[in-house]
Amino acid sequence: MVARAHILVEGLVQGVGYRWFVLRRGQALGLAGFVRNLYDGRVECEAEGDRSLVEELIRDVKVGPRAAHVSRLHVEWLEPQGTDQGFSIR
Repeated sequence: MVARAHILVEGLVQGVGYRWFVLRRGQALGLAGFVRNLYDGRVECEAEGDRSLVEELIRDVKVGPRAAHVSRLHVEWLEPQGTDQGFSIR
């Protein structure tokens, strides 16, 4: 089943390689979507693909790279769009 998740990540997640970590994981899982920094210090991510793979990405995003510290994660499930090709940093 194809699913799409919108993920907002709070904590020490900018300036620690967090976006690159999410990019590599999203690409390795074959997901479509993006990751980007927000001006308020959070990181935003959207991922679309097989639901089990999106859930795997969410588990990885909760941990992040070694230098990161995730304090809060908000996940919203959306209708799949099928418009993204590949996974990228915006």
